[in-house]
Amino acid sequence: MPQPPAAPDFIANARLPRWLLPTDWPTDGAGPALALLELAQGRVTRTSPITGTVRVTGQGWDVQGAPVLPGMVDAHTHLDKAFILPRMGAVKPGLLGAIDAVIGDRAHWTHADLRERAERGLQWAWEAGTTHLRTHIDWWDPSTPPLAWEVTAELAAEWRGRVRLEQVALIKLGLFQDRDEARALARRVAATGPHALLGGFVHSSNWDANALRHLVHAAQAVDLDLDLHVDEELNPGAQGLAFIALLLRDIGFTGRVVCGHNCALAAQPEDQALATLDAVARAPITLVSLPITNLLLQDAVTGRTPRLRGLMLVKEARERGIPLLFASDNVQDPFCRVGSLDPLEAMQAATLAGQLDTPFDTWSDALCRADWLQRQPLARATLDGANADLVVFTASDAHAWPSRTTPRVVLRNGRPLIP
Repeated sequence: MPQPPAAPDFIANARLPRWLLPTDWPTDGAGPALALLELAQGRVTRTSPITGTVRVTGQGWDVQGAPVLPGMVDAHTHLDKAFILPRMGAVKPGLLGAIDAVIGDRAHWTHADLRERAERGLQWAWEAGTTHLRTHIDWWDPSTPPLAWEVTAELAAEWRGRVRLEQVALIKLGLFQDRDEARALARRVAATGPHALLGGFVHSSNWDANALRHLVHAAQAVDLDLDLHVDEELNPGAQGLAFIALLLRDIGFTGRVVCGHNCALAAQPEDQALATLDAVARAPITLVSLPITNLLLQDAVTGRTPRLRGLMLVKEARERGIPLLFASDNVQDPFCRVGSLDPLEAMQAATLAGQLDTPFDTWSDALCRADWLQRQPLARATLDGANADLVVFTASDAHAWPSRTTPRVVLRNGRPLIP
């Protein structure tokens, strides 16, 4: 494949996923017709099918049928913990063992340490083609924002225009037991700015229905969106997701709520799990699946092959029209010893663990729909008029994708990044 010009006026023969194309887009027998993307002033001005000889003026790049996606969203990460694993000793298996290990590592969390690790992660995300990244920040003192919260706010300002960085206050549920203190916490988070969200850790080990009510009401009171860790376990008795879906409807929650993990769905009786997803479909909820970390953490016992995997019921969620994203989650920390802030790694794990058919055409939107994190009404995706932030998978094809996806060219505002 030829190298791209420094500022192409058009990209020819791009293979776009079906979810990004209008319903009347022609097919060529093997799939959708290849596309011509016309670019100007850093935006995609028009997308059209190539059905015959095409004549366009200016400098172009023929990608010869390579898969092309919009800039990606990594909807759930933990930059405050990233890359700490190499300085640790043995870590007990499972979620709670990882939490204990991180608590012990906080003595190293200086401003310089946090900034170096978080910015390294942002740089990796930028190079991978991510344009929107959301990170959860551990917040354990109700009266004082953690140092990592301040560092992330600094980086969000510095990276504006390259990566939209959002930060979520990951707060244990017990700190919301008092209604007034819950609202005070929400006000502290809201004071950070529009890129900040209120979060919480909802798990059967800390289950408190009143505290969860206070958390949601506090977010409503200060007009904050929510992003929650929910039911990250294989306990069929976990009730967080079902409770949240009903609560949001009862109070008429006006924001957007993201619920990450939701592993317990895979352990619950079928009727119960599907009833929960039916309730989620009627609420303003986006689900985020974290296949890499949950494959590593769930049913984890030293010296024993795991029997249960804990993947969220992604196919059943999609059947109900629930917005669904895959994301990186933890990277090289006690929760996940691998990872590189490349959303394609999550897609690869999800494709295998979830037995996903036609992943490029049907499931790649789960890496790209940043609007599913926002309050605006959900609409059909289009490239026309959007920033020319694109990822061209130069060594893959739509059939093999997400295999051979490491070689790629990332365009920002229509210009290829230089490695």
